[in-house]
Amino acid sequence: MLKLYGFHRSSAAFRVRIALNLKGLDYEQAAVHLRRGEQRAPEFLKLNPQALVPALIDGAHVLTQSLATIEYLDETYPNRPLLPNTPAGRARVRALAQIIACEIHPLGNLRVLQYLAKELKQDEPTVQRWFNHWIALGFGAFEALIAGHPETGRFCHGDQPTLADVCLVPQVFNAKRYDLDLKPFPTLMGIFEHCMAQPAFDRAQPSKQPDAE
Repeated sequence: MLKLYGFHRSSAAFRVRIALNLKGLDYEQAAVHLRRGEQRAPEFLKLNPQALVPALIDGAHVLTQSLATIEYLDETYPNRPLLPNTPAGRARVRALAQIIACEIHPLGNLRVLQYLAKELKQDEPTVQRWFNHWIALGFGAFEALIAGHPETGRFCHGDQPTLADVCLVPQVFNAKRYDLDLKPFPTLMGIFEHCMAQPAFDRAQPSKQPDAE
């Protein structure tokens, strides 16, 4: 049995839940409440010294970092692959995924927002402007890369979900939570809506997790 340590609102844990669901894998969930500091508990730090979720246990293996974890799942459980079968296709999907996971998400991570608020004494509207600035900048590039591209289909790359969609959906949830205007990104939002019509994406959303608040 796979065991996923996560937090219902963590974008990175959300990605791994989607991937597990898409592959039809059974997994146990263990909640790590980030706002209560449970990620800094000694027993969790043994799994992930970064004090971040997710951490996925597969037998003797402890996987951290969501993109690495999802690629591990793709290689270990190859049914319903999340990367295309051509080098160019894989490069495109990875680039789209990394816009989210490497460019947007780190600047809106909970610990970054808490540092802005607590250490730098920024008020909530300023923190929200920070958060939305970086999402809008990244989403603008994402939209330009998928709109009208011959490889874009019902999903970011073709008509089957890939790593790019797995990363996109949680970031849209974050954008909605902070009331970002999403009208400038029609292609992106069309793909998001199509994803959320799929049970694997819907079951992974924060409100449907055992630790949802």
